[in-house]
Amino acid sequence: MTAPFSHRSAPAVPVGTRIVHVVRQFLPNRGGLEDVVANLCRAQLALGLKPSVVTLDRLFSRPELVLPASEVIDGIPVTRIPFRGSTRYPLAPQVFSHLRDADLVHVHAIDFFFDALALGWLLHRKPLVATTHGGFFHTSDFAGLKTLWFNGPTRLSAQVYRGIAGCSTNDARMFERLAPGKVRVIENGVDLDKFAGASSPDPQRRLVSIGRFSKNKRPDRLIATMAALARRDPSWQLDMLGVASDWTEGALHKAIADAGMEQNVTIHLGLDDAAARQVMSRASLFVSASEFEGFGLALVEAMSAGLVPVVQPNAAFAGLASKFPVVRTVDFADPDEAASAVEQAYADLVRYPGNTRPRLFDLASYSWHEVTRRYLEFYAAAL
Repeated sequence: MTAPFSHRSAPAVPVGTRIVHVVRQFLPNRGGLEDVVANLCRAQLALGLKPSVVTLDRLFSRPELVLPASEVIDGIPVTRIPFRGSTRYPLAPQVFSHLRDADLVHVHAIDFFFDALALGWLLHRKPLVATTHGGFFHTSDFAGLKTLWFNGPTRLSAQVYRGIAGCSTNDARMFERLAPGKVRVIENGVDLDKFAGASSPDPQRRLVSIGRFSKNKRPDRLIATMAALARRDPSWQLDMLGVASDWTEGALHKAIADAGMEQNVTIHLGLDDAAARQVMSRASLFVSASEFEGFGLALVEAMSAGLVPVVQPNAAFAGLASKFPVVRTVDFADPDEAASAVEQAYADLVRYPGNTRPRLFDLASYSWHEVTRRYLEFYAAAL
């Protein structure tokens, strides 16, 4: 018999357990979902488990490019399958042919895979668990239809899962209504070393935003806030780091030009970690006008860098603000109010740097060491 692995106080999970992670987008695409799955797989490999990934064969940001059908990335076997239909709900029935060797199937996000693997359980009969990653309420688009789907097909699908991990308290509360007793909070892990201490040691009137340029992130409101700041002091600068999505590079540059912010706002597309650290090294504050976040990964990364956060009070950010007093919230729908909050955050950083700047050791609960332990408990219960 394979010896069990026990991580601190976590229940035993056998070494060699084969975990198939099913996720719509994965490396080389860059984003919060992709980073979480990749880091979880790396941690599981280090513990002697056997994770692999099944994902789609095209990136939503570059649909014309078909990726290799199979690849090994950082020791993680990756299988890619074709899909049809909308990127909102991509249809990829070939997923069923790649579960044969799985001891456990871990579905990430609430989409076709979540529903199909539940509906087809009699075909594969594999234990299923899922992580919510914010569900599908990232924007208010089609809100009525989403609510109907959530209370209908999503509710039915959830009954088949042995466990559901909500990556925020808000997610867990929402899914507990669908599957009472099956849901637990496991907040996403964060690579705390990646940007550790990257921010400028001296206060700077320079802001950084991090994240995919999607509709819910509201880059337009960040640009409007910068215009309000620049009217008061033209030395303010904003570096926007991310990858194109609903907002293309052309649309971003047009919005910047329309606001007269070409000298104050810089777009950085697809930077690697080293280049992102270099940008952060010149900045002191992090801003996000995002209307929805499944967890708030970029905010925790920004805090690990020592950047002072000023963010939109969506559910995930508000939850983090309740834990970390250094996180300030303001409604970016009012650019002047948001600009005043940024100015106050900068003034406080100048006057009280020790009390204002985030501290890396306060974020220890988001280390992958700790989050992996929670997932081992989650898997043990499901198995």
